[in-house]
Formats: sequence, structure tokens, C-alpha cells
Amino acid sequence: MNEKHTNRLINETSPYLLQHAHNPVDWYPWSDEALQKAVDENKPILVSIGYSACHWCHVMERESFENEETAAIMNEHFINIKIDREERPDLDHIYMDAVQAMSGSGGWPLNVFLTPDKKPFYGGTYFPPERAFNRASWKEVLFSISKSFQERRSEINAQAETLTDHLITSNSFGLQKSNNVDTVISKKNIEEIFHNLMKSADKEWGGFGKAPKFPQTFSIQFLLRYSFIYKIEDALKQACLSLDKMIEGGIYDHIRGGFARYSTDSEWLVPHFEKMLYDNALLVSVLCEAYQHTKNEKYRDVIDETLGFISDEMMNGDGGFYAAIDADSEGVEGKFYVWDKNEIETILKDDAELFCEYYQVTNQGNFEHKNILNTNWDAVSFAKRKNIAIEKLNDIIRKSKKILLNERSKRIRPITDDKILLGWNALMNTAISKAFACTGNEEYRELAIRNMGFLFKNFSKKDSPAFYHTWKKNQAKHPAFLDDNAFLIEALIHLQEITGNTEWLEKAKNLTELVLEKFAEEETGFFFYTPSDITDVIVRKKEVYDGAVPSGNSVMAANLYKLAIYFDKKEWNERALKMLNALGNAIIRYPVSFGCWANLVSELFSSTNEIAIVGTDYDGILKEVLKEYIPYKVLMSGKSGSNQLPLFADKTGEKVTSIYLCRQYACQNPVQTLEAFVKLLNS
Repeated sequence: MNEKHTNRLINETSPYLLQHAHNPVDWYPWSDEALQKAVDENKPILVSIGYSACHWCHVMERESFENEETAAIMNEHFINIKIDREERPDLDHIYMDAVQAMSGSGGWPLNVFLTPDKKPFYGGTYFPPERAFNRASWKEVLFSISKSFQERRSEINAQAETLTDHLITSNSFGLQKSNNVDTVISKKNIEEIFHNLMKSADKEWGGFGKAPKFPQTFSIQFLLRYSFIYKIEDALKQACLSLDKMIEGGIYDHIRGGFARYSTDSEWLVPHFEKMLYDNALLVSVLCEAYQHTKNEKYRDVIDETLGFISDEMMNGDGGFYAAIDADSEGVEGKFYVWDKNEIETILKDDAELFCEYYQVTNQGNFEHKNILNTNWDAVSFAKRKNIAIEKLNDIIRKSKKILLNERSKRIRPITDDKILLGWNALMNTAISKAFACTGNEEYRELAIRNMGFLFKNFSKKDSPAFYHTWKKNQAKHPAFLDDNAFLIEALIHLQEITGNTEWLEKAKNLTELVLEKFAEEETGFFFYTPSDITDVIVRKKEVYDGAVPSGNSVMAANLYKLAIYFDKKEWNERALKMLNALGNAIIRYPVSFGCWANLVSELFSSTNEIAIVGTDYDGILKEVLKEYIPYKVLMSGKSGSNQLPLFADKTGEKVTSIYLCRQYACQNPVQTLEAFVKLLNS
């Protein structure tokens, strides 16, 4: 196809940037060339940030960036830079904070105007082509900014300086100076975290807060662990209600498996249809804990369905996982996923009536006159109501879903964002390790090992322990950020647990030492998002909030705590405690925003189970131990102990494989059976 326009984005690998490569806008990627051009020509920079699966990003592209008249204005007055937020999350964080400070809200597409020295002075999200929704038109904004830049330059420079100073100052928001860890780690504070979580809990539909609703997996994880340790029924009830309602709702793809990013309503019915790798990783992880805790086979089914979807539709041939699947197809959000009742009746024939009743399919539909499959039925009660055996119901539903999946595969698919991100792959690697732990399915262990091999082969830098952030078409680029490294260390710890291969643990230790060298802020104990050798950002941010993904700092605190046990490194433990204490009050008051931190507070108070399995048939016992719900543990296993690793020191299983348990600075006599081990755990 002959394109009328081609800009510099044509040389990029990001699917999002390539989507804009034929816009008439003279787009640059974020680069020294673009930044220097702004200085040389004394022009403001327009930075437009989005991602491949973003619906409103596509809308603004169609309305404005593909419009030649609009593009001419942009090209004349601005240096135009397009950024994929998933390739450069550090830049996205900085300029999102700036827009939120200016306007009180944020989102994508993110359009922000900078001075030639990269400092923000104005911005917003979606701008319509004509004045609408109480928003100025995009052309009005462009002309206004250009005029102000030329005529009121001193005011703009002052505003940019003030905003940049605010970004630097707010980088330490919520951090305390106290070193008294006991003020944070207490039963009283853990109970307060629970009560504060429950204040925002939706006790009818599950989850937390009002629409739009995000999965909030860290909060669910806290409730599962809290309920297990302290036998609090309300905590378990809310955790399971949240998972059950998501599984039953439209946020879950009942035909293929996998979760959409969030729900636009309180009932989890209408999702934002994009499927992100990280959401599915985090949901699988917490479903694994729910399955271990409750033994409810529904959770096992969803784990298997979701990982089946990930393996079949979001994995390349070498074991790397793609970033996302778009919300739109044929320019319409959700079109790929919704159904007409007549369509289902034609396809399923005799089974259509039962299927439609089970999944609440009607002639009127529940989404723009179409149907998003969802169910409020418990399968057992539904089968009883219909006077059929539960086995027959399950067979009909399973067969019908397979037929509909085959039919759906004939539709035009949403675009897959096929770049591979280190951090999100690491989150999925952890999820797969946890799936092996709770199910014993050997395919999951093999997949976790294969994926980790892919990451080390394609993301690691030659002659250096450092990694890259993103990979596509055999090209790795951008130095790994804190999240990438933190999530990878966490995945390596889990992979060692399920394999008994201590090489993964050594790699985790080496990478932790690199993070301490390249990312640490010694004064506070926290870590910057960018490594010390990235120089094209106006501020090195410290991310501490647990949002859609956990913050790199919360995961690093947990990593340091666990690795301190594995390698007997007291200074790493002290650093984790220092980080935790600095955020203490914020964690207790706002646990929805600090879910991973809250879990670490709980672990430190409850104490960590230190488990070593030693003997010739260690792997068989390892699989049994892994299936048990042990929320807080470090675990090693092997044919023989190693005095190089403290957890293994002086432990033997020469005559019979033995399980060693230490907790709260006291070790128990080794036992040889799972039953005896569980008894020790519960004592």
C-alpha cells in the first residue's frame, strides 16, 4: 500500500509508534535529535503519549493527527514527539504527574507542552477536533499555546520552573524521618489496615471503591492472607466475593479466558476491553493463593483458562509474552467480544436457550444492543433449577464455548501489541511459578523456565549484569527501569522455589546488587525509577504507590527482606525496614494505594517460615509442600544442603528426605512427611 505520508516513526519497533508512522504530523520519537531541534529552532515541544491498546488514543489520532490541516499547524509551530508509555514509562510518569498537578486529572492520550529544555508548562488528555464536552478544540489549544509561547515567554518559563520544582518536591511525599520500626509493625496497625480496606470494600459486588473499578489484586491478596493467619471470615468473604464477581462478570472473557483491564461499572459487567499482560499476571497470582486457601476448583479452572489464553495468544515462539491486545477492532471498542442473541441461537441451535439463560444473553443486549457474556449463577444451583445434572450442564457450557470460540476466531481480531516488556514478563513468570505451585502442573514449571531463559537471552546486556526494558524483532532497547529489575528479582526468587535450582537465587542476588548500585538513594533508602546513567529526564522519580502494577520500591523492599534471609545479609533487612517505616502512616491509612507494602507489614509481624527440603526425592515432597497455602515463606530444596547458603547449612537428607522448618529465630526438628510438616506449621 502506497502511503501519502511517512515520518520518522517508521524506523521504530513499538506498534504504537508505528501506528502513527504515516500521519501527516512530522512526528519524532523521543531522541537527542528532536530535543536538540527544539533548542536550535527555539520552539515548544509537543509530547503526545499513549499506548497501542488505548481506545481514546486511536480516536484522537483519527480525528486530529490524521487531519492534514491540523498536522500543518502542529508541524509549523511545534517539535512533535510521540512516546509509547510502555517503552518509556519514566517519561510518562513525569509528564503525567505534571498534567495532574495542572488539571487535577490525567489519562491517555496524554498531550503535554514543554519548553525547549523539556520542562512542562501546559497539558491535558483527549482534545476533540471541535469544541465539545466542555473542552477546547485541539486547534484552539495549538494556536493558543503557540501565541503564548511567542508573546508571553517569560510567564511560560516561570510556570515551567514552578511546575518542575513541584515535581521534585512531591517526589518525597509521605516519607517520614522516624527510625522506630515498631511504630509500623504491630498487630494493631495490621488490624487498622484491614479495617481501612474494608471501609472502601464493595460488599455487594466485590472490589474496592466505585466505578470505574480496577482489580486491586494486592488488596485481595492482603485479605486472603489476613483471613488465613487470623481466621477472620469477613476478610475471606470479601476476597472471594471480589474474585467471584470478576470471574462471573464481563471483565472476564468467558469464551477464551483472560481478563480485561478494568470495569466501567460497579458490577464488573462492561469492561474496557483491552487485555494487558500485567493484569492477567497479577490476577493469576492472586487466584493461585485463593485456590490454595479455599481449594475451590473454580479458581483452578480460571487459572488454567487464563494461562491457556496467554500461551496461545500472547506468547511468541521462543517463550516471550506480548504486552497487550487492543480494545478496538474495525474501529469499534469491544466489537470482537460481543454477541447478538440471534447469532448465538443460529450457531448453538438446541443448546442456545440454556447457554443464553446461563450467560444472561437477551434480545435487547446489555452493551450497545449487543451482549457481553456474564453470569450471576452458581453452576450447581443453576443445574438444580434446570433439573439437569451438573456434569451435563458443564458439558453443554464447555462444548458451546468451544463452538463460539471457533466462530469468534473468524472475526477481525483486535491488534496485538507484540513488543515484549521485561517487567511485565517477570510478573507473568511469577504467576506461572505460582500456578505450578498450586496445581503441580509440570507444563507450568517448564513454561516458567523457558520464559526466564528467553528473558536472559534477549534482554541482558553483554558483559554486564544489567538488562534492557523492551524487545522486538531481535532488538532490545532502553535500559531496564526499577520495576523491570524488581519484578525480575521477585520472579527469580519464585523460580528458585519451584525448581530447587539455586542458580536463579544467585542471579537474583547479583541483580539486587546492581539495583543498589544504579538506583539507590542512600539518604532515604528508596530507589529511583531510572538508573543513574539515564540523563534525558528532568527529574529522577521515586515511585512508591502500588497502582495498576506494584511499585518497584514495594517489591524491592520485599525482595531485600527475603534475600536477606536467604543470604544472611543483615544490611538488606535493615534497608527494607527503613523503607517500610518511612511510609508507615500512609500504608496504614491508605492501604488501597499501598497494598504490597501492607502485605510486607503483615509478613514482618507474622514472621516468615524458613523451609528447606533436603534429600534424593526432594522434588516429590516439594510439590506437596508448594500446594499448601503458606503465605509468608522462603523455600529451598535439593538433594543435599550447601553450607554456602545459610538456609541449607548443615542440613542433610542422606537416609530419608527431610523437611526443615525455622521460624522466629527458632528451628524445629526435621520431619519426613507432609502431614508432620503441616502440624509443625500450625503449632
